[in-house]
Amino acid sequence: MRLSAYPIVNLKEIPTEAEVISHQLMLRAGMIRRLSAGLYSWMPMGLKVLRNVENIVREEMNRAGAFELLMPTIQPSELWVESKRWDEFGPELLRLKDRHDRSYVYGPTHEEVITDIARRELRSYKQLPVNFYQIQLKFRDEVRPRFGVMRAREFIMKDAYSFHADEASLDEGYTLMHDAYHRIFTRCGLKFRAVQADTGSIGGTGSQEFHVLASSGEDAIAFSDGDEYAANLEMAEAKPPATVRALPAAVMTRVSTPKAHTIADLVTQLKVSAAQCVKTLIVEGSDGQLVGLVVRGDHELNAIKAQKLPGIANPLQMASPERIRTQLNAEVGSIGPVGLPCTLYVDHAAAALSDFVAGANEPEYHVTGVNWGRDLPDPVSVDIRNVVEGDPSPSGCGTLSIARGIEVGHIFKLGRKYAQALGATVLDESSSQVTMFMGCYGIGVTRVVAAAIEQNHDEAGIIWPDAIAPFKVLLVPMNWHKSERIREVTNRLYDELCAAGLEPLLDDRDARPGVKFADGELYGIPHRIVIGERGLDAGQLEYRHRRATETEVAPLEGLVDFLRERMKLSQSA
Repeated sequence: MRLSAYPIVNLKEIPTEAEVISHQLMLRAGMIRRLSAGLYSWMPMGLKVLRNVENIVREEMNRAGAFELLMPTIQPSELWVESKRWDEFGPELLRLKDRHDRSYVYGPTHEEVITDIARRELRSYKQLPVNFYQIQLKFRDEVRPRFGVMRAREFIMKDAYSFHADEASLDEGYTLMHDAYHRIFTRCGLKFRAVQADTGSIGGTGSQEFHVLASSGEDAIAFSDGDEYAANLEMAEAKPPATVRALPAAVMTRVSTPKAHTIADLVTQLKVSAAQCVKTLIVEGSDGQLVGLVVRGDHELNAIKAQKLPGIANPLQMASPERIRTQLNAEVGSIGPVGLPCTLYVDHAAAALSDFVAGANEPEYHVTGVNWGRDLPDPVSVDIRNVVEGDPSPSGCGTLSIARGIEVGHIFKLGRKYAQALGATVLDESSSQVTMFMGCYGIGVTRVVAAAIEQNHDEAGIIWPDAIAPFKVLLVPMNWHKSERIREVTNRLYDELCAAGLEPLLDDRDARPGVKFADGELYGIPHRIVIGERGLDAGQLEYRHRRATETEVAPLEGLVDFLRERMKLSQSA
């Protein structure tokens, strides 16, 4: 591509809406343009990157034996009623009606549609296992779309769905997809981790998320320094303390704590550590009663863990001050477990405390020197907190570290959830009808593009991994408009690179070298070749990788082989 003919308009100033670096750089480089909140047009250079990611995904899904198809984006409501997700999915589901007053949804995912296909097309266990996938638009009506294409309302996803005769086959299919995802993200040049995850609104018996590691990631992931254990913070298990709870050494004492409504206030007033305090959170129970959740003062409640406990409403819902006042005769900010008239679940770390500080269930008062088994019953000890840096790994090897990640893929074992709901069965070896097992495997293709930028950029712009770069090589001729010799050599090199499949971008604009260099760095082209008169006299060119700070000498003759070698080096770095 010749840059003089390329329809790119760089933005000089960053729009105020762009909060993260990927959004800023994609707008500045003319890769995307905003149409409306959470809706973006992909401009030619951005679309080239998107298609490169799609091609890698498609190649690896085909390699894994999956079959590509394409399903409608608009889905009839009847399917969602059958699966019981018409009401369960929530406000992210965009509902609409046609001229005949028939209800539809704009598909946020396609479990219902693919299961409908399966129940119509699959008749015998001999047709199984089978995996269908598509690369297609989705729509989720995000309450607050942000971060550009990272959390847009409309996006491109690769979603795949496998069907199996039994759980053993599902496990095999799940492993195939797990391995395919590793190849996909490795080929995209990304640093990533596969982590244990909650199944969320999709449902099922188990899942893993694939996270691109980046400081701007929305999700926190915990991983061990002793083995391959990794989990989403929502799922990472906090093990009970290894030490035995100390015996009581203090008398429980009621103390005045005016205006101390937070742990930070208590630490200041009583000169104690947050780790020696407990906080009691009141949530709605599944039976209309209130339930207390007790965690150590320096820990945070994990809502996903808590809402899975018996008797607690799912999703987790904090009780209102009015409900707490009416049912428990207590005020928010002074609640404690001593004498609290409701069911209590106590986190392992809080259950290991002795002589701790807690709310007195009386405004402006707390109690110190509280002990389990003496001042209140021994607790029901459970894991309801987020893990923190330095916690022991649940695997038993090493300790946990916390990193930020951007979720780009998610694989699920759905089991029979959708097949049972929609009646997707096949005949087994004995000619009996059996319900199929399903797996579901998604990749946010548009999010991969943004995540790659979040992980690969500097103050000058994007640094694309070779495999997904819009162009592999930037040709920068000096004095293009004045030197016929420069134009002749550059055009020959351009044709050679095109013929070799190295996808060059020729900057043939009448612009200063500094402008050309700066634009090339903004666009993130991995390999730059500068053609100048002095170098041609010596049979040489200037080469620099986008990450390098120094230039190298490249041969005028044999440039294709030189670049291929450099591309191998950059991919293995």
